[in-house]
Parts: sequence; structure tokens; C-alpha cells
Amino acid sequence: MKNYAYFVTFLLLIFCLKVDAQRKQKNKKTTPVETTDAPKLVVGIIVDQMRYDYLTRFWNHYGSDGFRRLAEQGFNAKNHHFNYAPTSTGPGHTSVYTGASPSSHGIIGNNWYDKEKDASVYCASDDSYNSVGTTSDAGKMSPHRMLTTTITDQLRLHTQMRGKTIAIALKDRGAVLPGGHTANAAYWFEGDDVGKWITSSYYMNTLPKWVDDFNASGKIQSYKKAWTTLKDINLYVESGVDNNNYEGLFETETTPTFPHSTPNLLNKTKDFEIIKYTPWGNSLTTDFALEALEKESLGTDNVTDFLAISYSSTDYIGHKFGVNSKEVQDAYLRLDLDLARLLNALDTKVGAGKYTVFLTADHGAINVPAYLKGQKIPAGYLDWKETKTKLNEFLTYTYGTTDLIKNISNNQVFLDTKVVANLDMDLDEVQEEIAQELLSYDDMDKTYTGYQMWQNEYTKGIPYILQNGWHQKRSGDILFVPKPAHISYPRMGSTHGSPMIYDTHVPLLFYGNGIKKGSTVNRTEIPDIAPTVAAMLGIAFPNGTTGKPILEVLD
Repeated sequence: MKNYAYFVTFLLLIFCLKVDAQRKQKNKKTTPVETTDAPKLVVGIIVDQMRYDYLTRFWNHYGSDGFRRLAEQGFNAKNHHFNYAPTSTGPGHTSVYTGASPSSHGIIGNNWYDKEKDASVYCASDDSYNSVGTTSDAGKMSPHRMLTTTITDQLRLHTQMRGKTIAIALKDRGAVLPGGHTANAAYWFEGDDVGKWITSSYYMNTLPKWVDDFNASGKIQSYKKAWTTLKDINLYVESGVDNNNYEGLFETETTPTFPHSTPNLLNKTKDFEIIKYTPWGNSLTTDFALEALEKESLGTDNVTDFLAISYSSTDYIGHKFGVNSKEVQDAYLRLDLDLARLLNALDTKVGAGKYTVFLTADHGAINVPAYLKGQKIPAGYLDWKETKTKLNEFLTYTYGTTDLIKNISNNQVFLDTKVVANLDMDLDEVQEEIAQELLSYDDMDKTYTGYQMWQNEYTKGIPYILQNGWHQKRSGDILFVPKPAHISYPRMGSTHGSPMIYDTHVPLLFYGNGIKKGSTVNRTEIPDIAPTVAAMLGIAFPNGTTGKPILEVLD
């Protein structure tokens, strides 16, 4: 009997210990705790007009601490593409940060025709706000035309606005759109005769002291200097000859050759716009980003902050000198040094392994068509004067008026629906007739109608890319695609904007906290970036997200 009592007591003790353990485990699961596993800082880097092959073409010239560090110690998505057109700066930056395409987020170009206002609008302009840091209108900007949230917005919301977002770029749209609707600050560079970092009253009423101090430090003026090559120019065998007919000139230059040391680079006390067209614009951006990192105390606690950086000078240089130029090659070798400076500073100030970086581009670029033609590759330039003349003749002959068309921009035709209605015609019929007429022109490759975009769901090829860039309320009635390597642009320098692969294929590198080491050749798309970062952070996706997390990236 005594042994039985001991046995019952023992069973009761075991039962009580088990219940207590279950209670503690339950409490442990339901009690909120602040995690320290998340990165202290996310750094998003967009390199304006960076084709994917700039990573591979110049690989042997890069040092170990910039592009190669990101690619070799991080994750390289080698088959990364824009899934929409037009491939330009405003839509590009927005799509990276919203996880969506223009069909959802509404930024359908840098500029576009607003059908309601009957006027052209700029993607970031907003006259309801004032410039801060300048007396010009260059600061009258906001993200109000962006219809969805960004990954930076979602991080701010997730942290109850405790996490900071700072966005920086030479271009206003390169800062305003990545910063999202809730950024603590977005700064951009006003060149011309001002030469200062500025912002908008959307974010603040006066510049912080550290920004004023930076503007007054003389650092900006120091970049008004000659541009010589980083290495012996004879080593730049990955690009074309220095003196050719495919590149633009700086003021007073007679040849587009190194060194670039004309008076507007050296002697003028103002004219800061020139900095944008040299690698010094990227160095200045890095300087300012590092100052923001320190003065804004980014990444110094367990609440994740976000630093969005866009390097714009590569776009200015590409437009002026072209894809195959020595200038583009030198710009990327010097950008490699700036990336190394940035990563080393992050190691010191935030801590190695405590931050996450992604690097991508807002679009690619075409090789100069005049150069391609010289290499017997099909290429050419659109004659818009002739196209408009022929189109007006068709409209007059078919409809008795040219008033049907209100605007042609971003490779889209906008019709006047009131005129179409007065002609007692169906809109879809008029769209199709004009599309067929445009398709008959020599330089055109494909045309589609708004009715087709509305009625169908394309899953591959050019129509898929066009549909992702077509917004039901904002886009045009007819979409046209010129032949491959045919552009509307001067005969010197490169441009972008098409749905062709040279404009869609760009790099995507992930590095740091929460990122696996490796690579993939599976197709990934620009809208996949934001949900990948969101999944890594454990936060909600941007509210217009159409992309999906890249599973291979996440640790």
C-alpha cells in the first residue's frame, strides 16, 4: 500500500512538470520578442542603364571588394529581366521597389500624356510642394503618381515608422520613387549653376544641418576636374576605339577622346551639370550616401533601416558615349571602387553580416545603331517626320480629319475618344485600323491595340512585356514596336526603352544577411526583387506586388 502511494505521487509529479512545461512553451510562442536575426540595414542599389554584360565584360578589371565581392560572396541572378516596356528610369526604379509592373503601379514612363489633364506629366513632379535647399522649382517633387506601396513603405509600416528610409540619387526620380510614400528623406542633386543636394517639402521644411554642411564643404566643387582613365587606356580592350563617330562631345571638344579636360570641366565656377556626365557623379553620390549613413545613424539598432541609392552617372555617360565606349568602361571600373568604399564603410559602421545589399539596374541599353550597321548588323533610325506625314495622310483619307490623335509618346498612340464617337465608329475598330497602318511602315515590327491589351492575358513574348507596361487608365490606344536595333535618337550615344532583350537584361546581385551564396540561370524578373526582400525581412509584400520571392536567394 505504501509503495502504491509512492507510485501515485510520482505520477502526479510527472504530470505537473509536463503541464508546467507545456504552459511555459505556450507562453514562449505567444509572447512577442524583438528579433536580432534581421539585418540592421538594407541597402538597395540601382545602377542606371547597367546592362548585364557590363558585369561580365569588365570582370577581369574589377577589384575584389566591389562587383566581384557581391557576385562571388553573394547571389547572382544571371537571367534577370524587365517584364515590361517602356524600359526607362521612372518605371524601372518604381518596379524594383513596388514588386509590380507599370500596369499596377501606374508609373508608365518618365513622362507621359495624361488623358484627364490633356497634358504631359512628369513621373515625380508635384506643384503642391515646394523646393527645399534651392530657390528653383527642382524640388517640387513627390511620389503621388505612384499608385502602390514600396518595400520601403512596408518596412516603415511594419516597424511602426521606427525604421528609417533615406533615398539618394543624382536624379530626382531615382530618389523619390524608391523612397516610397513614407520616406524620412529623399535627396537629389541639382546641377546647373546650383551644385547642391536638395529635397522637397513633401519630406521636410528645411535641410538637416549635415546636408547644409556637406553642400558647403567644397566636396562638390572638387569634382569639377578632368576625366582621365583609371588604368592605361590600352588595357581597355573590352571596348571600341577611343576616337570614333559614334560618341558625343563635351563643349569645345573636337574629338570624343580622353582626357576630357575642356573648360566646362575645369574653369567654370558654376555649371555643375557636367559632374553628372562623368564618373565623379557616382563618387559624389557615394560620398553623400556615406554621410547619410553616419549622420542619420542608419543600422545602429535592431530596427531595420533602409538606404536606397541610385547611381545615375552611368546613364548620362551611356547616353552620351554609347555602350561600346572607353568612357562607359572607365565609368564602371571607377564605380567598382565606389562600391568597395560603400561596402567597407558598411562593414565598419553597421557590421559585417549585419546588413543586406541588393544591386540591379533600371534598364539596359542598345549598342549605337550606327556602329552596328558598320558591323553589318541590321540596325537603323526611325524617321518620325516621315512617319507622322504618312500617318496624317492616312487619317485624312480614311476619317477626313487628323484630330483623332491627341498624342504620340512612349511608343503609344492616344486617341480622342470624343472624335471617334462623333464619327460613329467603334473605338476598337479605329484602334485596329491605325495599328494596321503603322504596321505597314518599314521601320515597324509589331503593333497592338488597347482592345487587345484589355481582352487578352499574354504570358510570353513581346505582347506579355507590353501588357505588363500597359495601364488601363493611363496608357494609350495603340502600341507599336520598331524593328530590333531601330531607335528614335541622335546617331551618337545609346538609349533604351524598348521591350527588346538588350533593354531588359540587367544584373541582380544579393549579398549579406539572410542571403545564400550561389547563382541561377533560371529566369527572374524585376518585380521579384521586392517580395524577395520582404520574405527575407518577414514583412508584408508591397500592396501591388505581382512578382514572387526568388527562393534560391534566401538563406
